[in-house]
Parts: sequence; C-alpha cells; structure tokens
Amino acid sequence: MNRMIPLVLLGVVCISAAPTLLPPVPANNPMTPEKIKLGKKLFYDPILSADGKVSCASCHNPDLAFADHQAVSPGVEGRKGVRNAPTLTNVAFRKSFFFEGGAKSLELQAMGPLTDHNEMASDVDSVVKKLKAHPEYPALFKEVFQAAPTMQHVVEAIASFERTLISNNSPFDRFQRGDLKALTDAQKRGMELFFDQADCFHCHTGSNFTDELPHNTALNVFDEDQGLARLTLKDEDIGKFKTPTLRNIALTAPYMHDGSKATLREAVEHYNKGGESNLNADPLMRPLGLTDDQIDDLVAFMESLTDEDFVRNPEFREAK
Repeated sequence: MNRMIPLVLLGVVCISAAPTLLPPVPANNPMTPEKIKLGKKLFYDPILSADGKVSCASCHNPDLAFADHQAVSPGVEGRKGVRNAPTLTNVAFRKSFFFEGGAKSLELQAMGPLTDHNEMASDVDSVVKKLKAHPEYPALFKEVFQAAPTMQHVVEAIASFERTLISNNSPFDRFQRGDLKALTDAQKRGMELFFDQADCFHCHTGSNFTDELPHNTALNVFDEDQGLARLTLKDEDIGKFKTPTLRNIALTAPYMHDGSKATLREAVEHYNKGGESNLNADPLMRPLGLTDDQIDDLVAFMESLTDEDFVRNPEFREAK
C-alpha cells in the first residue's frame, strides 16, 4: 500500500522549514523572557525538595526528552511512587495532566510533584522560606512578579518554562513538510502500518500523537493502579490512563504508565497480541496480526519522531 497519509489528520501544515509553534498561554500567567528564565532555574534547582537533592530535572532529564529511563523515578530519600515519569515534549499543548488527567493546567500539575510524599515531599511554607532566604531568588521574583517568592509564583514560573519545550523538527515533521528523503523505506512502511493495519492513529492522533483521552490498554489482567477511577470512583474507569504523546518516544523508555515495557518493540508486541484479558479493555484492543518484520517497521517509524534539535537545544538546558 502506498497511499499518502492525510495531512489534515495529522494537524500539520506543509511548509519548507520548521514552523515556529506558539504555545497556548493562560491569560493569568503571561510568558516573559524573565519569567521563563526564572522557571528554568527553579526547574533544575533541588532547593524545592524537602531534602535539597531532588529537582524537576531529576525525573525529567533533557537528554531523554525530559523523561527518565527508570520505570519509576526515585524521589526524596529514594522513595518511589507507582508511575513512570512522562516526557515533557510539547506539554504546552496537553489539555490535562497526570496519567488520569486530574490537573487541568501546567500550574496545577507543577504543584503535584512539589508536595507529593514520594517525589519532592515539600510544603508551601518550607519552600517559600527557603526561597526568601536564598541570596538570588528574592531579587529574581521581585523582577518577574514585583513581589516576594510565593508558591503560586513558583509554579507559574515553572509552567512558563515548560511551555517552551516544543518539538517539531523530527524526520517525520520534515517529511510532512515535503522532504521525501527524511524517512527511510522502513519508516515509510511503518508509517503506513501506523495509519492502517496497526490502528495506532485512533488514539495517537493529531500533531502531538495523542487523543488526550483515557483508555484501558489491557496492560494487566488486574489493575492495581486504579487510573481514572481514582477520580471518578467508577468501576468502568479502573485501569484507564491518558494516551501519551509519541513525540521523541524512542528516547523515553521504559514504556506504559508503570514503565513495565523496557523497549518500544515490547510495547508494540503487547498491542499486537491484543493485550491481556482485562474486563475493562478498550474495544480497540485486539490482535493486530503484525509480522516480526512489520513490527520492526512500526518501531522504525516511531523512531522517526525523534527531534534531535529539541534534545540538543541549549535554551532548555541548565544554565552553567
């Protein structure tokens, strides 16, 4: 099959050079260069954690597209939660945050890890006290917010920095803009599978490769992590987790909400067999009948979503 993938389906504009994508910005937290700079400093600073050893970047490593290679990242005193750290690639375009979608803004999302017992284990009073006593932060907050440090301003600054983490120059993007040599033959075959037999596009859709919806992908027969049901308390929502973006997916192993699949191939094999026997499994979970060669091609296509410019961008790195 040699049909072209519809550009409208992907939400991609066909132009010759990488476009500048402007993130949606809430009216109550406008972005400024000074606020972004402060947010980056806070993102990389372990001062926000209870023990002064864990920063946002501890779990969201820029070398790994702001994800982590551990199934579950260790927090303060080595404590671990139950979920894999997701990539922050194009996080500005997400409609909700956390795997069950419980936070509706980046500002609210940033508050979660700061105060979670298994992550940074801080509280509002201690964070503000440490920032006020710091030799640099009081002046920086006054410059940006015309006020002393507050937790609200902390999360607003971090969210502003995170909104700059935009990826749109992968080989796939360049192919969509007309560079037909940007993809290998295997990646082109994998792209055809992605939008046809493998049915990936039903959930991994749009320019960010996610429908933003929760699904039960039959990862386990029994779901110890309740997923969406933590919010809704509905049995039918047990084991449902939001569809993650596939951008830079080759850099963000391991996979699934619990990091239980070590490689992209393992993840694809899970979907190829239709998952486990789970009563809440999404109707789309069914055996796909892909051959080993087709699985290789599908993995190759997902590798074409890696944006080396994003990973190497010095603007995203800790200031030295």
